[in-house]
Amino acid sequence: MELRAEKLAFGYRRHAVGRDVDLAVRAGDVLCLLGPNGSGKTTLFKTLLGLLPAQGGRVVLEDRDMTALARPDIARRIAYVPQAHDAVFPYSVRDMVLMGRTVHRGLFAAPAAPDRERADAALEDLGIADLGERDYTRISGGQRQLTLIARALAQETPLIVMDEPTASLDFGNQVLVLEQVKRLAAKGLGIVFSTHNPDHAFSCGSSVLVLENGLSRAAGPPQEVLTADLLSAVYGVDVSLEVLQSGYRVCVPPALAR
Repeated sequence: MELRAEKLAFGYRRHAVGRDVDLAVRAGDVLCLLGPNGSGKTTLFKTLLGLLPAQGGRVVLEDRDMTALARPDIARRIAYVPQAHDAVFPYSVRDMVLMGRTVHRGLFAAPAAPDRERADAALEDLGIADLGERDYTRISGGQRQLTLIARALAQETPLIVMDEPTASLDFGNQVLVLEQVKRLAAKGLGIVFSTHNPDHAFSCGSSVLVLENGLSRAAGPPQEVLTADLLSAVYGVDVSLEVLQSGYRVCVPPALAR
């Protein structure tokens, strides 16, 4: 399974956001989409998911142009994890995860035993089975994010797209989510996730795409393309890259290290 964008131009009906973007995600890959606010990350995601038509170039999924695939066909291949949010109704965590089975059983069909088994397996896989009967609106932000990832797992797709999965989470919950991203990729899933934090690309990404004003500034392995000069230019602040004894790289703004 492979998701590709080829010379992709994206935006809204009367507003172009980005152009000339190339990317590829295969089984076991973690592509980190990096860039400041307003760089076009969310609009690119919507185009990769088929929610917005490409304004130029194309999106290819499993060697088929995205425009040739119906919505259910796309949903059986790509799952989407939004930022954690408040549910309108007080669904249980298990019911939230069961929603991932909709594409397999139809919108109005009641969940069958295999659907419940798959939802329970996803909760177990992420280590949150004990939350199954809890009210989704009454659990922590990190637990909500893991619930949304479990919903994507229950959807049983080979690719998962995550929109800033660590946004608004405290440090501990960010670590929990990033650990799951790495673990799922190791199991053979292809992952695309967006972030504002270059350290997340260093810790999880097999590749990175840096967007600025809708254009690709750099693409490739994080250790090769994320330089101090590039990050300073993209984010508008001085950045220093430090290498720890373990070989792990971290970003250190010199202004904060004084």
